[in-house]
Order: sequence, then structure tokens, then C-alpha cells
Amino acid sequence: MEEREYIEQRLDDQIAWYDRKSQWNQQWHKRLRLIEIICACSIPFILSFASNNVVMTGLAGLFGVIVAVVASVISLYKFEENWVAYRTTCETLRHEKFLHATQSKPYESPNAFALLVQRVESMISKENTEWHQYAGAESKEKESST
Repeated sequence: MEEREYIEQRLDDQIAWYDRKSQWNQQWHKRLRLIEIICACSIPFILSFASNNVVMTGLAGLFGVIVAVVASVISLYKFEENWVAYRTTCETLRHEKFLHATQSKPYESPNAFALLVQRVESMISKENTEWHQYAGAESKEKESST
């Protein structure tokens, strides 16, 4: 594979993938946290009007359930952790691409392309390994709880 092909087909593709995944996780994290905050803050407000009102008490209870469900979903899917990890990988790959394009250290040598491939693939591999370790730990937790 030639240098231009690698950068366009592999490096740019990975940067775009990590960028999309980071944005998606960030959006879901913020949406769910906003719902959680609004519901949690609404409970005392609603209860202040509840005095023996079954509907208001029920509404406060429903908001409490929503808070618990949203907090559990955030914890389960780890949107914030994924957002930060994907953004970090995306920006690190961009950094490597720009260092290579400007022939800055460590890419000032004749074997700059081979070094770029090695470093980029190492970063991607590290991210994949961390994901597999996380997924393996999750499945072990599920197996031990059943």
C-alpha cells in the first residue's frame, strides 16, 4: 500500500470513525445527564405541592424511577468514558498525521512512512485491546451474576 492510499483509506477513515463515535457518545451522555438532572431537581419541587395529592406524589415517584433508570443506562453503556477515549484516540491520530505531513520528529527520517504505519496501527491495536478487555470483563460480570 502506498503512502497516500494508507493515509486516505486507513488513517483518515480511522480518524473519521473515532470522531463520529466520540460525538455520538458525547451527545447521548449529555442528553441522558440532562434528563437525569431535570428529573432529580423536579422531585423536591413536585413534592412541595404534593400534600396528600396522589397524582403529584406518583409523578415524583415516576421521576425518581426515571433518574434511577437513566443513571443505570449511563453506567451500563459508559457514554462519557467512550466519548473521552474515542476523542483522545481521534486527536492522537490527527496529531500523528500532522507530524508526518510536516516531517516533524519523529517523522524526519527516510523511513517516516513505515514509522507512521507502525505508530498508527499500534494506537488502533491498543484501543481495540482495551475494548476487548472491557467487553470481556463485562461478560464475566454477567456470567458470575447469573
